[in-house]
Amino acid sequence: MSTSMATQISDGVARELLESMVSIPSPSGEEMAAAERLRNFFQAHDRDAYIDEVGNVRAPADDSVLLTSHIDTVPGDIPVRIEQEDGEDVLWGRGTVDATGPLCAMAVAAVRTGVSFVGVVGEESDSRGARFLVEDREEPEAVINGEPSGWDGVTLGYRGFLTAKYTAHTDSAHTSRPEPNAIQDAMAWWGRIEAAFPPAADGEVFDSVTAKPVSIDGGVTDDGLAYESTIDAQFRIPPGADAEGIQETVEDALETGTIEWDDHIPPVMASPRSEVARAFRVAIRRRGGDPRLLRKTGTADVNLYAAAWDCPMATYGPGDSALDHAPDERLALSDYDNAIAVLETVSDELQ
Repeated sequence: MSTSMATQISDGVARELLESMVSIPSPSGEEMAAAERLRNFFQAHDRDAYIDEVGNVRAPADDSVLLTSHIDTVPGDIPVRIEQEDGEDVLWGRGTVDATGPLCAMAVAAVRTGVSFVGVVGEESDSRGARFLVEDREEPEAVINGEPSGWDGVTLGYRGFLTAKYTAHTDSAHTSRPEPNAIQDAMAWWGRIEAAFPPAADGEVFDSVTAKPVSIDGGVTDDGLAYESTIDAQFRIPPGADAEGIQETVEDALETGTIEWDDHIPPVMASPRSEVARAFRVAIRRRGGDPRLLRKTGTADVNLYAAAWDCPMATYGPGDSALDHAPDERLALSDYDNAIAVLETVSDELQ
């Protein structure tokens, strides 16, 4: 343990941090108030901390471990309150699971153990905080990214991410004409995409490509001379696949229209035999849990860290990921307590 920077914090103070952070709305692009509260928490416990030029909260210290999670949440007003459920205190509110709960657990563990910490912005939108971080600092010895896994689970794999915009144009014509217009062209193109990327027959979503339209628009152009239609699409990339192969398949499905490619984040699959994964198994068992090794079908900032840094890493945090972005998002405070203890043990093991 880095005893020169380690500071004891009571469980009560740890819970106060979480409740106060959940009470501060922090949708992507509006994280400043929450960032200031987080920075002040570190400074109040004798840690150097600052907000960098993109809005990340950075508390550099022992770089044998970097604990990092995101400050932003998706929009949604869930009244913040503590309720009793099955004899446990449960905190309701936007971000309790994704990812203010993991963020605060990491902040407390970082202060208690003296390891480095960064709270990043923009994970739910453009990951601008993580993208800036990998360009602006040296590689740490290990990374633990904060996302809900349940206090007794650790996530080792995430699929990658690829986005595209399809655009079709046709001359305007009377609707009685049989020729397809741009709207029909777009619909036909998406039908071919669905045929090219069918659902996994065995239900193993993690190992398959998922294609999803996220917005569609179409109609007569403002000058009245043409039809135009656009589809914004996302493709999730499993380990073993690559963006180039997906792009080739998508472009082969073109009969009309054009494709413009945008964001690309590669998939990640960490080894269950790494020192970080081993430390989590030890810590979870020490707390009385049965460790679960997880793979997630989405994408997280850890994908960017894995692409930029060649060090062991994993993703961890309290909370049921089925409640991500949900109207009933909530976190059992005992799970939060357990997660802090696990993160402390892992940080001590890796120092």
